[in-house]
Amino acid sequence: MENKKEMRNWLNEFNLTHPFVIAGPCSAETEDQVLKIAHELKDSDVSVFRAGIWKPRTRPGGFEGVGEIGLKWLQKAKAETGLLMGTEVATSAHCKLALEHDIDVLWVGARTTANPFAVQEIADTLKGTDKIVLIKNPVNPDMALWLGGVERLYNAGIKNLGVIHRGFSTYEKTKYRNIPEWQIAIELQNKFPDLPLIIDPSHITGNREMILEVTQEALDLNYDGMIIETHIDPDNAWSDAAQQVTPDALKQIFKDLKVRKVNDASDEFTNKMTKLRANIDVLDANLLELLGKRMKIADEIGQVKKDANVAVLQNKRWNEILGKMILEGEKKGLTEEFVLRMFKAIHQESISHQDKVLNA
Repeated sequence: MENKKEMRNWLNEFNLTHPFVIAGPCSAETEDQVLKIAHELKDSDVSVFRAGIWKPRTRPGGFEGVGEIGLKWLQKAKAETGLLMGTEVATSAHCKLALEHDIDVLWVGARTTANPFAVQEIADTLKGTDKIVLIKNPVNPDMALWLGGVERLYNAGIKNLGVIHRGFSTYEKTKYRNIPEWQIAIELQNKFPDLPLIIDPSHITGNREMILEVTQEALDLNYDGMIIETHIDPDNAWSDAAQQVTPDALKQIFKDLKVRKVNDASDEFTNKMTKLRANIDVLDANLLELLGKRMKIADEIGQVKKDANVAVLQNKRWNEILGKMILEGEKKGLTEEFVLRMFKAIHQESISHQDKVLNA
């Protein structure tokens, strides 16, 4: 699959003066609920109304969606509001039912993306469709797996494609429900700059108070749009209550978001950016030089441990370093999350160096 300008055709056809928006409840609960929310959103920036019909839950026993009857509610909502309709599909049967009910936008969820067999089944069922088909990142931070899902759909003759960045699962405690791992989405964007990229701040944050912050960060990174869960009574939603916003709150988010220019052709802007980027290039080179020197010391430490027959991992020392660096990082305006990830990566590389020395 190669990047092509035509990848953006379906998005360009909306002729929007604002970012592309998909919004609606996490789950379709009742016909009345679906219709009320759709009518609240019809005269806003929303192009596609979303509602979960089938809800894959982590553990059995929870609400797993209303099923096929919900598709009829979406049909009615479309007839009454003129909004396009969208929902998640996870099986061939879901796809067939969605097509039968003329659902306009389908997306593959994170759990499904992680299973190439399931994605291929969906691709085979949707082969050649002119529907818009989006694919969320897999639950694990694996850009190749995400891209592989897109390729399976593309190879099935599905041309109206896009990707949704909904964050990645982690055992670590962070302020996010699913950590963004922005660099993975940016890498995909660099490989396929014309493949529409949509942010899912609802699932990244799991917290309605953070929706604006994460959406703004995505728009600052040139994302094309957003998919935001919206409910008339979020606190009493049947699923994911904490991450849903009211229609009025969503409209306020639209007002508060700032859409930046992709670039500025003025000489003043270009000159300033050239100088600043040159400074960054020098600092990056210095960082690599320092890291190289640090790893040479790690090699020496490995030799000392080998001579004394001591294990590579020394937990007490590692915890002391981590605590100290978090405090030092805060003084320099670095977040705890960033410092943790950076030093964990450095520590892992150091262990690898020492392990090579011990086993040479």
